[in-house]
Amino acid sequence: MDSQLKSDFEKSKSGDKDERYEAYQNILKITDEKVDWAYEVWDRLLEDLTHKDNHQRSRAAQYLANLAKSDPEKRMMKDFPKLWEVTKDEKFVTARHSLQSIWKVGIAGPSQNEMVMDYMVERFKNGTDEKNYTLIRNDILQNMRNLYDHFNDEAIKQTALDLIDTVDDKKYRKKYLAIFK
Repeated sequence: MDSQLKSDFEKSKSGDKDERYEAYQNILKITDEKVDWAYEVWDRLLEDLTHKDNHQRSRAAQYLANLAKSDPEKRMMKDFPKLWEVTKDEKFVTARHSLQSIWKVGIAGPSQNEMVMDYMVERFKNGTDEKNYTLIRNDILQNMRNLYDHFNDEAIKQTALDLIDTVDDKKYRKKYLAIFK
């Protein structure tokens, strides 16, 4: 990892708002591709998933989701439950940002994709007691759409359509179906 990126990781935790945001954007852009330094920050990001600052939790979750493709040891298979917990954060904006990036773990490989799909299916089916569950369901289906677009795997699309078929509310069923049109 170069000194600029080390600096961005530090700036994404401190400094003024504009500086933090610029560093955050740069880290996400760089981690959109495979990198060879993921394990240099991995454990620190895992710790930050439970940081007292919700912004830190959100950023750590998004960075880890992006870094999953740069994880040849498949640490994410063991660490995913910690990442998934942030998708249920007490701060809804933190939970939502984390959930919206979770699909990126799935593109790391077949076992990661299967794991992410299993977690999302279970939450879609059993998360109706959560606050804002219709938004959470929407994000889950959008994640499935992103995975479908990445893999062009009809099984992912069919899973999503099967879940949508279980929705009784016609308004939401229509909204969810629009994600796959």
